[in-house]
Amino acid sequence: MQIINANGYTVYFNDAIYTFLSETLRPEVYSKVFVLADSKTSVYCLPDFLANLATEVPLEIIEFEAGEHFKNIETCFEIWSALTELGGDRKSIIINLGGGVVTDLGGFVASTYKRGIEYINVPTTLLAMVDASIGGKNGVDLGSLKNQIGTITTPKAVLIDTNFLTTLPANEMRSGLAEMLKHGLIQNKEYWNKFKNLSGLNTDDLDVLIYESIQIKNNIVSQDPTENGIRKALNFGHTLGHAIESYFLDNNEKTPLLHGEAIAVGMVLESFLSLKKDLITAEEYFEIKTVILDMFGKVEFSQNDIEAIIVLLIHDKKNEFGKVQFALLDGIGNVKINQFTTNELISSAFEDYRN
Repeated sequence: MQIINANGYTVYFNDAIYTFLSETLRPEVYSKVFVLADSKTSVYCLPDFLANLATEVPLEIIEFEAGEHFKNIETCFEIWSALTELGGDRKSIIINLGGGVVTDLGGFVASTYKRGIEYINVPTTLLAMVDASIGGKNGVDLGSLKNQIGTITTPKAVLIDTNFLTTLPANEMRSGLAEMLKHGLIQNKEYWNKFKNLSGLNTDDLDVLIYESIQIKNNIVSQDPTENGIRKALNFGHTLGHAIESYFLDNNEKTPLLHGEAIAVGMVLESFLSLKKDLITAEEYFEIKTVILDMFGKVEFSQNDIEAIIVLLIHDKKNEFGKVQFALLDGIGNVKINQFTTNELISSAFEDYRN
């Protein structure tokens, strides 16, 4: 696969990533390389990564506990402290090896340590490959509220090795598919249509789909790096999806949802809002709902759950002047940003989803 030139950095694929690293990580350029990994990545991905990494720059591994619960400022403090104790300086570089939690948190750590050092993302999950590692958004959660603290700072490079996907359980692969579905729904109907039948999908097909998904996101981000306009399209499914994810994360009676699982629900709900605003047809809504529910199944919500999730919407970081903003579909393959709705219509979306 050809490289993708992004806004200030480059995306490399498979074998090309190790060539890039060997040519880039030189002693005259960097004083030290830090590889940041979580406790899962260090077991399943780090050994292969290090076996292929050739550099004469001194290298240190920093590990933290896996899971969304550890994507917080306390973990950042521990990593900043480790960087300091291990001799990190302005000429150090961090390689974030892992899923979305690692790339989000690692990018934030790098962009704030000594007022900013360079970092490289090496995503190891499908979701991180097509979404979290692309575009320069970094951050951590504030309690259960998603990505409330962060920066937009682009990496030096993003390195995609699809061999890491063989380490993932089925639910993690499915989680990543949610963001790929979103990319089709908001910008490319032909791409969306490819997901209607995945039964014959092979490894080469998946590589092509990943490549196309990254192209779609990169095309949007390159037009609007700081999210003042069209980049808001990427929030489709995320306004309600993030509220759902936060609620399930913070409720001891609930099993936490993976990011893509919550976003899948959010896309169905926000497609319903699009329908009620006459932005998509009933046929389009039925198609979207059917494809997503067939892939992800249905999450159960009580009336109390719904009411609590709607309350959480006010904390969404995309809000302005106290108003909840949505990116809604304008037909499959197009989107309208800065859309508003009512709590009553949101409740109706949940009722339709439940029934």
